[in-house]
Amino acid sequence: MSSVASNTLSRTPFHEFHVDNGARMVEFAGWEMPMLYRSIIEEHCQVRTSGGFFDVSHMGRLRFTGPDACRFLDRVCTRQIHGMADDQCRYSIVCNEHGGCRDDVLVYRFGPDEYLMVCNAANRTKLLEHFDAVRGDLDAEWRDETARTAMIAVQGPKVMDLIGDVAPDVASLKRFRFVRKSIMGADVLISRTGYTGEDGVEVIMPATMAVQSVSLLMSTIGGADSPVKPAGLGARDTLRMESAMALYGHEITEQIDPLSAGLTFAVKLDKGDDGPEEGAFIGQEALKKIAETGPDRSLAGLVLEGRRTPRQGMIVNADGAEIGVVTSGCLSPTLGRPIAMAYLDSARREPGSAVEVLLGAKKVTAEVVGLPFYKR
Repeated sequence: MSSVASNTLSRTPFHEFHVDNGARMVEFAGWEMPMLYRSIIEEHCQVRTSGGFFDVSHMGRLRFTGPDACRFLDRVCTRQIHGMADDQCRYSIVCNEHGGCRDDVLVYRFGPDEYLMVCNAANRTKLLEHFDAVRGDLDAEWRDETARTAMIAVQGPKVMDLIGDVAPDVASLKRFRFVRKSIMGADVLISRTGYTGEDGVEVIMPATMAVQSVSLLMSTIGGADSPVKPAGLGARDTLRMESAMALYGHEITEQIDPLSAGLTFAVKLDKGDDGPEEGAFIGQEALKKIAETGPDRSLAGLVLEGRRTPRQGMIVNADGAEIGVVTSGCLSPTLGRPIAMAYLDSARREPGSAVEVLLGAKKVTAEVVGLPFYKR
């Protein structure tokens, strides 16, 4: 991320809200986004102890329709889409032919012929080109709804109780389920999903109602003294790291497969075995071969001594030899210690093992730990 230096960046419908509330704006994946409003640590702790509001409108939103929409999504997604219930969400990976991750996505089912996919901002165009290339003879269409919609995430331990006071049907949602409501005459989708390790919801709405929605949200759950306050991308990143949630470009890339990333729950290696209606997915055979022998390196957690923060690309050593590389790191506000996720040789991932992280010219001792670092 870098400070905003150009007026060519895309802006979300909440841009005016960010500026009015003193956000420090940065460039992220071609968008002008809030890094922080007060401080990353303060906003992080606000979400862990109470609640935070995030603008995630930069995420891509793609709608799939047609008689073969489900079959097409099963072709491009590692998770089984056939058999999903209406109003259910499912996390999945879109792989390349070699089993590497094109992106990680969330798929929403409206009905047998209609789905929504939320993808990462930096990968939206790449995915659309990929989908066009692999459509084949399937009767499925998709349209990009990113520009005409907005999306927020409201996360934290107090969020669902506050929502329950005004919308019991939303508060009673199970995890990875959603409800569609008419609010101020507009169709709004509310799902019990998130990316912080805390409970909460994500809301997709027409872009035209973004400003009113923030005012309604803040007044509904407490006004100026609300236990839910705005938070930026900085806190969202430290929150997801503590919860060991993979970030595209760090833990997963076109060169890293989901099995190495510990995302086996999102991969159905026998997809297609139960019938042609679900079909195999792109990259399935490559992942089967990886599963047979096991990944050479797998994702693990590190807790470092001292206060210096590890960064992506830093080398991890043991017994004088390289055994891995850091993918993400931060000073954990919850633990008060530097933490990192790293790919380590599969034989060197035993929790409790001592390793060294090369922070520039300095070697810092670290302990291998299980993931996640934090669980609510």
